[in-house]
Amino acid sequence: MIAVDNLGKRYRIRHQPEGQRYVALRDVLASKLTSPLRWFRHVVQPPASGPKDFWALKDVSFEVKQGEVAGIIGRNGAGKSTLLKILSRVTEPTEGRVTLGGRVASLLEVGTGFHPELTGRENIFLNGAILGMTRAEIIRKFDEIVAFAEIAKFLDTPVKRYSSGMYVRLAFAVAAHLEQEILIVDEVLAVGDAQFQKKCLGKMGEVALGGRTVIFVSHNLSAIATLCTQGFLLSQGTLASAGRVDRVISDYLNSSTSAETSVKFQGKGTSRGPVVEIVSASRPTEVLTNGTEFNISYKVHFAGQVLVNFFFYVHREGSLALVATDLHKPVMSASAANENDVEIVWTIPAYLVNPGWHSFGMSVVSPDASVYHAHVDDVLSCMIEDDNHRRGPYFHQAWGGAVGPLLNAQLRVIKASSHD
Repeated sequence: MIAVDNLGKRYRIRHQPEGQRYVALRDVLASKLTSPLRWFRHVVQPPASGPKDFWALKDVSFEVKQGEVAGIIGRNGAGKSTLLKILSRVTEPTEGRVTLGGRVASLLEVGTGFHPELTGRENIFLNGAILGMTRAEIIRKFDEIVAFAEIAKFLDTPVKRYSSGMYVRLAFAVAAHLEQEILIVDEVLAVGDAQFQKKCLGKMGEVALGGRTVIFVSHNLSAIATLCTQGFLLSQGTLASAGRVDRVISDYLNSSTSAETSVKFQGKGTSRGPVVEIVSASRPTEVLTNGTEFNISYKVHFAGQVLVNFFFYVHREGSLALVATDLHKPVMSASAANENDVEIVWTIPAYLVNPGWHSFGMSVVSPDASVYHAHVDDVLSCMIEDDNHRRGPYFHQAWGGAVGPLLNAQLRVIKASSHD
């Protein structure tokens, strides 16, 4: 449905010569009148330091098949928005080509294609026409669009009076309900509230099940992992990784997070009470699988006597996935000695965390949780591989979610009585 071949987009960046201040029109006119030859030399014939080329995209190639939901991720400035503008025909590429197998509906920013003086009703027809839909098609979908956007009360109000949330609800409703073969959605969904974002993600899933193709750009890695089947990672305008979405997300997190097996640092201590510092952390060096028990250890330095408890954090795909504590069985129920170093070892049971890129952190708190003595977040990272022992013949795709503990299930046979 979408074929991108050696795509490149170049921009010209013009720099003002060093030491030259901002020149207003009055300065140019005054210089022209007082020193015409000098004006000609510096304005008509500018210094040799000309514009520089900046490649927002370079040699990007990939394919998206019909019915697939593809997620595009990357840091700010990686080229994601430029790529979507090219796919949406907002701008032309400098080199390469893009082949689209159907009509495109794009939602690149809040209020795309809306006229502020027109009402919500009028903008539905205007935006639908811009997206290539006939009047009959728009009328057939009109009630569904209004119901999804939840703006029936303000349908005949000019959209210039809409909030940003109302704007994005209406814009997404139009793009999602019209019958283009390709739907392109940028980070614009971040404007909506949590309930509307959930509704939008569900709608995009329905769109994909209907055979349409979706391109989704977001910094919400959890949404990317839930919705998308494949992913593309852009880095400085080039395609750094492509393939199964969980692998691409892992590559992204791996590129931005330390993967060291042992880290030394100074955890933040509190100015209240005795000083506690988390000074290092370590994990096994071997490749870890979800079916293997392993340990994460932290070294903690105490300067002064203090009663403490510990909290342990696991993050996956940028979101907090698991919080554990020793409150049920404190490892340090007695006072720590002055100037004492201790090691805290957390044991991660087999099949507690699902395959993927995980990071670990820890907090040292007072028993009543009133004081955080020290805290570190995302200090250690590692990739958990799937050992494929749990799946059996039923699961052929990656596990969803962040945790997957082994739970016991009981089967009870309930015999129906003769009176039922």
